[in-house]
Amino acid sequence: MPGIVNYKSVTGPVGIVRFFEIFLSCTAFSLVAHVRQYSGSYGGWCMFSWCFSFTVSVLIVLLELTALNSRIPISWDDFTASFAMLATLMNLTASIIYPTIFLTPNIQTGEDFKIAATVMSCLCFVAYAIEVGLTRARPGEINGFLKTVPGLLKVLEAFIACIIFVIIEGSYHVNAGRQWCMAVYCICFIITFSIIILTIAKLITRLPFPVERFLTAYNIMAVLMYLTATIIWPVFCFSEHYGQPTRSSYCGKSHCKWDNQVIVTVLTFANLIVYIVDLVYSARLVFVSQA
Repeated sequence: MPGIVNYKSVTGPVGIVRFFEIFLSCTAFSLVAHVRQYSGSYGGWCMFSWCFSFTVSVLIVLLELTALNSRIPISWDDFTASFAMLATLMNLTASIIYPTIFLTPNIQTGEDFKIAATVMSCLCFVAYAIEVGLTRARPGEINGFLKTVPGLLKVLEAFIACIIFVIIEGSYHVNAGRQWCMAVYCICFIITFSIIILTIAKLITRLPFPVERFLTAYNIMAVLMYLTATIIWPVFCFSEHYGQPTRSSYCGKSHCKWDNQVIVTVLTFANLIVYIVDLVYSARLVFVSQA
């Protein structure tokens, strides 16, 4: 019953891993806060990633320890699985961004703290990745869509789209080609994010059509749309035929939108691959399981 202390939730493998996540994320943001080296949008993202991971992990442990999670009208397994995947991705990006931006070749005050914070962030990423592996649905399990490979891929697709939104800034207004690509990113993100929310809220099964077939049809549409974006975005960003400047004339001293466009191109190809893998899993779920 709710209110009874559930010690099994913190003594099992997943519970132990969560304590490591809490310790490592807390240590990472504490070290960075001590030297106050997290200025700018990139530093803010890293600090937010560690604080967000720490806060939600503590909340999950407390709710499971007191068994209050059973009173929350959501799919708890889907919520924890999607959060673990999200935290894995957030800590991975923080582990790459922070040393790239804030660790300098010249020895400065607080470098040892920043190096230690980077190490803690990398270990935190590993801890969350282990949780994803421990909680991932095994063959034969039917509960918890977001615990399955297609469910975890949905979180990855939405996360990559968010990174694209941050990097793309206002450069998509330049021409119709970039505007179409932005529409692709937005449409796919909205549908994918809606699927995640509906699954956590236990509403996905109430849709007036077969969910498996809907996911397969949506993945086909997403693959086709992202395929057009992988062709159109580089053409309308880097082709001299459309009057695009060279990198040397497009970059400032401290900020280069050209590099951002290259990153968006890479992320577009990456999300296309993820959607293709998602489509393969969804097609197997629909056609192979019914064969």
